[in-house]
Amino acid sequence: MENTATQNIEHFVNGIDVSILGETVQAVKDDASLGECQFRAKNTWIGGSKNMTSVQDYYGAGQEMEHKQTFVFQADEPPVLAGFDDAANPVEYLLHALAACVTTSMVAHAAVRGIEIDEMSSTLEGDINLNGFLGIDPSLQKGFSEIRVKFEVKGNADAEQFKQLAEFSPVYKTITEGANVVISVDKT
Repeated sequence: MENTATQNIEHFVNGIDVSILGETVQAVKDDASLGECQFRAKNTWIGGSKNMTSVQDYYGAGQEMEHKQTFVFQADEPPVLAGFDDAANPVEYLLHALAACVTTSMVAHAAVRGIEIDEMSSTLEGDINLNGFLGIDPSLQKGFSEIRVKFEVKGNADAEQFKQLAEFSPVYKTITEGANVVISVDKT
């Protein structure tokens, strides 16, 4: 019989506990409903172009859950867009979300494949034409027309393998494939 202490040995690759990740994958394989998640955010307008979003609870693994703390994100605009430049603007947060999600996805999927990463960084650039956002030219997109993400990775896989791992990112897939966004307004 195997010693219980050796059965619970944690195995980390890229700082990811692949034992826990493996258990999660197996649990979702065994019960697909455990893969259903709902993440939530609550936003409050502060004034001018400033607003604040808080994140506290979510649904995952078949139950309501709470983060160990409430996370708060401030948003503002630069002065050229009538803001006070007190925080990143929403499209900069989108770039952050994309970078963070692709990075996390690459690191986690590399870990379960035994691919070790020594260093990783990325640079993102996104192009927006204010003529679309400001309603001057309705034929132009109101959001990013292109986002470029450049990764520099030091690890034991080739660039194409790392690029394939990036495609597991939910934020990347949401941006590139779209999501239904339903807006409702209750006037109080």
